[in-house]
Amino acid sequence: QVQLVESGGGLVQPGGSLRLSCVASGSIGLIDTMGWYRQAPGNERELVARISSFSVTFYTDSVKGRFTISRDNDKNTVYLQMNSLKPEDTAVYYCKLRTWAREDYWGQGTQVTVSS
Repeated sequence: QVQLVESGGGLVQPGGSLRLSCVASGSIGLIDTMGWYRQAPGNERELVARISSFSVTFYTDSVKGRFTISRDNDKNTVYLQMNSLKPEDTAVYYCKLRTWAREDYWGQGTQVTVSS
């Protein structure tokens, strides 16, 4: 019954910006953390950014200063603002939700392509 709906992916030129959104719905329970992961061809899936219920954030080093994660707890929504995008950011981006009961839910993924 839990569904994560992502939006905002697409094709952008280097140096451009995108904002990803993920809205959770269904019988989720109490949400602990929400985050974004990405996976490029041939690479392992990696954590990009994560935000807790109390807005404590984490970013992988490669995106610090360029990406910003935020959430709206009332709307069960998490965002990823991506600025100064690089070709190396090209990947499928996945939204992940974890409840206080340590149940994990994943979105279907959205493609982000950074190319001139």
